[in-house]
Amino acid sequence: MTTDPPRQKTGRARSGDTGSVRTLERGLSVLTALAEFGEATLTQVAKKVGLSASTTYRLLETLRQQGYVEWEERSGLFSVGLRAYQVGAAFSVRNTLLGAAQSEMQALVDDLNETANLAVRRAGEAVYVHQVEARQMMRMFTHIGAVAPLHCSGVGKVLTAWLPDTEVRHLVGPGPYPAYTPNSITTLPALTRELDAVRAQGYALDDEERELGVRCLATPIRDARGDIVASLSISAPTSRFPKKNIPETLERVRAASNQISARLGWRP
Repeated sequence: MTTDPPRQKTGRARSGDTGSVRTLERGLSVLTALAEFGEATLTQVAKKVGLSASTTYRLLETLRQQGYVEWEERSGLFSVGLRAYQVGAAFSVRNTLLGAAQSEMQALVDDLNETANLAVRRAGEAVYVHQVEARQMMRMFTHIGAVAPLHCSGVGKVLTAWLPDTEVRHLVGPGPYPAYTPNSITTLPALTRELDAVRAQGYALDDEERELGVRCLATPIRDARGDIVASLSISAPTSRFPKKNIPETLERVRAASNQISARLGWRP
């Protein structure tokens, strides 16, 4: 059984945006110092960050309540908590994914001369985390961090298709969904049929569903457990990516996504 660290008298919090930002900066400096120490007393942390013991304690206690810091009653030592590890692990996974994908994406673009994208799912959206641009005068481009809807993007369909039906309904809702073009899927029954097809064929198409004149082919990337953690896609104007080219393009994109998955530990 553990008890909370001893309470100290709290002072008046600073008000306004400037005060909030300053408090955040101090909290991050405290967490960084604690990470460098491994374990430390209140006095050690306060001295490291150049703050008073009372201010440092308030910051540590707030971080402890949120799970970013742990306190051991017997020793009186503070240490980094599980929540901070989870944040760091999320960065590590992303960094590992980009490291595994970069060379394959570059080779894919060198072969096809079309833009390659890498996306992951964040709640109800697909988020682009990396891109290698083609050398074409007219090429597809998206900002890193840009989002795409799950119901009418190739990467969104791939990131959704292997989820349980209940989770899909939770993510996309009952519909109707926004129609970006006349080809967009707008109802849950139509999306369910589309996702069934994606699972069966192992890839997804955005066939002018998000933007007229643009076609996108996406394949899944799996981790060591076989879970789909990302989607690799090729986007091109329909004039350069006609439907007759889908089988050939799919073979190359699928090979790249399988190689990335293998680097993440996946074995079919």
